[in-house]
Amino acid sequence: MNLIDTGIEKGLIRFDENRDFITYIHQNKKRNYNNPEEKVQAETFLTLVLIYGYSEKRIKQFASVQMGAETKEADLIVYNDDELEETYILVECKKEDLTDQQFNIAVDQAYSYAVAEGAKYVWTTSRIKNQYYEVPDKKPKSRIEIPDIPQFGISKLAPYKYVKGGISQTNTEFADTNVLNEPDPNVKQKFFELEVVSESELTKIFTQSHQALWGGGQRNPSVAFDELDKLIFCKIWDEKHPRKIGKPYDFQIFRDEEPEDLLKRIKKIYAIGEKDAPEVFKDGISLTAQETLTIVKYFQRINLNKTDLDSKGKAFETFMGSYFRGEFGQYFTPRPIVKFIVDSLPINHKSRVLDTSCGSGGFLLYALDKVREQANEYYDPIKDEKDHYTYWHDFAEKNLFGIEINDQIARTAKMNMIIHDDGHTNVIASDGLLTDFEMQEKSGNKEFKYNSFDFIITNPPFGSSIKLSEKAYLSLYSLGSKEIDWLDIKAELSKKKTPRDSQSTEVLFLEQCHKFLVEHGYLAIVIPDGILTNSSMQYVRDNIEEMFRIIAVVSMPQTAFSATGAGVKSSVLFLKKNSETQTEKINNKKNKLKITVKNDSNYISTIQKWEKEKIAAIKKLGVDAKALNPKANKKEITELIKDDKSAIQTAYTDKVNLLKEELTEKYFLAKQDTLDDYPIFMAIAEDIGYDATGRNTNNNELTEIGKELAKFIAHINKTEK
Repeated sequence: MNLIDTGIEKGLIRFDENRDFITYIHQNKKRNYNNPEEKVQAETFLTLVLIYGYSEKRIKQFASVQMGAETKEADLIVYNDDELEETYILVECKKEDLTDQQFNIAVDQAYSYAVAEGAKYVWTTSRIKNQYYEVPDKKPKSRIEIPDIPQFGISKLAPYKYVKGGISQTNTEFADTNVLNEPDPNVKQKFFELEVVSESELTKIFTQSHQALWGGGQRNPSVAFDELDKLIFCKIWDEKHPRKIGKPYDFQIFRDEEPEDLLKRIKKIYAIGEKDAPEVFKDGISLTAQETLTIVKYFQRINLNKTDLDSKGKAFETFMGSYFRGEFGQYFTPRPIVKFIVDSLPINHKSRVLDTSCGSGGFLLYALDKVREQANEYYDPIKDEKDHYTYWHDFAEKNLFGIEINDQIARTAKMNMIIHDDGHTNVIASDGLLTDFEMQEKSGNKEFKYNSFDFIITNPPFGSSIKLSEKAYLSLYSLGSKEIDWLDIKAELSKKKTPRDSQSTEVLFLEQCHKFLVEHGYLAIVIPDGILTNSSMQYVRDNIEEMFRIIAVVSMPQTAFSATGAGVKSSVLFLKKNSETQTEKINNKKNKLKITVKNDSNYISTIQKWEKEKIAAIKKLGVDAKALNPKANKKEITELIKDDKSAIQTAYTDKVNLLKEELTEKYFLAKQDTLDDYPIFMAIAEDIGYDATGRNTNNNELTEIGKELAKFIAHINKTEK
């Protein structure tokens, strides 16, 4: 139910033309709707009338409350009589963006108003969080926290609020002498099903609950994040737990229950996870009972499982974004780019999919969602529920793999996978550049094998270098060694490669992905444009054309990663792994062509001739200098000819380099005719749905580019053998 639209339809509220002001019709009160608190006030008023069944005639908004000599204002008071004399429920409304500390101050304020007014119940709400209290008749007026306020006509407060199916039950099951409303045996207690919430609301819930645990410094933010992860798991597990219609969820507040009882119940749920996924849940819950109660209040009303993937993914990463950037310097791939890559590739439920730098799991989740959508083509989600579930869940459990170097982010990826229903067992915490054997040994997961993945979709870390002195595995990569210069005669004769002192991570990941792919497997990788354009990166491009059939190059705008804190201009490169035979064939063709170019130009004999001429010219300098200075010793002669010798050597070097440039140019021109020609999909995306600040532009060119690229790939798969 859209409360605002229904409220307008029922004549409870109205707006001006621009929705700047709201008028509560019964009281004829006009208020500024741009005030964040007013939005909560409006929804709360409509909830009391439309859901809880109270007459708007028994509700007074912005009511005066006498507090000793001071007059205060209560947001809403619900009365138990038409004369508005018998105060029943007092409600305090606050804006959504409220810290836990600010919310608790609001609770104190509302309770003091309720005691002064003689109210029986208190409701404090920011919409993101709700707390309800019963005010005892006798002093001391100690607070009794309850799951909900009573609905109109109900003779008994239920011990809980949320049940599967959200069904109503007769009020005779719940006797409560404190309820002043005249009980009606025909009225049923309304229970609530869990809510599907928006991305922005879920982000606020994640953020505020984390802040509540962090406490502005009382607990390390990283530890707070881990503890929140554990309770999110318990929430998800509780939603999935089999229960009959009408049975209450366990992840909620129960009436007449101590916080310690709630913590015990939550720990029972968590114990299932420790047994089922020990690699995720290594440590028990270390929160206090009161802290657990605080988090349960934030999450108890929402349905994480049924909130759509996109909203959950965005909310989770929006919440994590600034936190992880501050803690770890991590940058996550924006959703439009992830979606574009996954949508473009022909991934299906039989595909083995890997992300070698998975972060929080964004690529894997979109691959899972793609297969979920494909399940709809074959099975009805309701009629064929079992087959539909098996279709995509087997893919999640057996075919989705992720590697993440940071242990905490890896656990976050696993949690993210759990939120979206499994697949987490194949996310490992490991350096993504280790050998497959080392990964298997360290993780215990034997599925991380070279030559075994159909698709790799990834955004590797940019800009950092792996040093040979720090990581021995650099020597295991071809791109970790210097290329033999085919125009360097001495190097050509020795055929010995020299290890590089260091290599950038993105270059090494290109080769690592090649190792993990099956023949003709696809790689879609985000890379800095320098790999495609810098002359110093030509050797990387040479390796790419041998290892892969280049499918597509799609240029991203400069602002693609600005909102996440990175400003490197990048492109998405789509590649298809060549067979060993094809790679060898290309390599042989290039080597033969290099020999031909050198032979046709008499390169070796020319260089040797010039070398002799250089040596002779330098020798003559010495002879001439000695003739002019017969008394000079060898050291003095060397000093006398130093400048002229340098000039001869420079002239020789310039002449050789000029010849090398000419031959290199001849080689590249000839290579275009020698190597097999094939079409490559090229596109430039200037607007991908958001600007440099991350604000929505309502125009994502990647959507159309992705459709055309998917067709192009389908055509290649059909026509190229």
